Amino acid sequence: MVLKNLNDLKRLVDGIPIRKLVLAAANDQHSLGAVYRAWKENIIDPILVGDEEEIQSICSSYNYDITGLRIINEPVPEKSVETAVKMISSKQADILMKGKIGSATLLRCVLNKEWGLRTGNLLSHFALFEVETYQKVIAVTDVAMNIAPTLHEKIAIVNNSVACLNRLGYKMPKVAVLGAVEMVNENMQATLDAALLSKMNQRDQIKNCIIDGPLAFDNAVSLESAQLKGIKSEVAGDTDLLLMPDIEVGNVLYKSLVFFAKAKVASIILGAMVPIVLTSRSDSEQAKFDSILLAAAASTY
Repeated sequence: MVLKNLNDLKRLVDGIPIRKLVLAAANDQHSLGAVYRAWKENIIDPILVGDEEEIQSICSSYNYDITGLRIINEPVPEKSVETAVKMISSKQADILMKGKIGSATLLRCVLNKEWGLRTGNLLSHFALFEVETYQKVIAVTDVAMNIAPTLHEKIAIVNNSVACLNRLGYKMPKVAVLGAVEMVNENMQATLDAALLSKMNQRDQIKNCIIDGPLAFDNAVSLESAQLKGIKSEVAGDTDLLLMPDIEVGNVLYKSLVFFAKAKVASIILGAMVPIVLTSRSDSEQAKFDSILLAAAASTY
């Protein structure tokens, strides 16, 4: 199965048990709006943790009828995150979502050694983009968690993302490892890492995907560009996943796609016990809703 647009995620969650989502620091309008819509569409069963007075006020202002929803009153944001994470670790919920709280605060709780959500895997960011100029959705990793990943960390990021794509129905997702050029250059570490990742995949050290690299962005997403440059590749022009060389390249691409290309996006954190909806403060309510949809689809394992 290949996702043509983000709405295709809905087909993946139809017919499976409704996932229980806990929203930490829930007194945030965009987050509440996205959660409310997902609840009404029978995607999730939400638990709201945060300042109950503010939550009720926001819902009243936007006509969100949350009668019957469980609200845990915890006005202190840090305590609300702790409560939410403990609910996940004790198997009371399936998805964690960030509300009106900084990402660093939430991640500190996620990584708590006593009651956090560690699995031994590296945490990494995974985003799905729906872009009008591309024939299907395209995944991008990592644009928000790992600053300058080593080869070892890139292997973990690929494994996280491929496992997620496998759960979404991709049997052998095509992974393009990006560099500034498509040739190996000993002075450009990204191209060396790309060549090693590609060879490791050929030797079955990285499984359940097809990896090629280094590829420049143009020949990763355009078959015509690859052909003009004489590149023979199963991945070029038909990429499912773009692996970023570092967070700066990834962050610029992410925001360029959203603000210049007007792409729709869904994003989650992988590598913890459950998917984590941890969106940017500048992300729209639609992006938060689509991220909930992605988390629900990715949690079907």
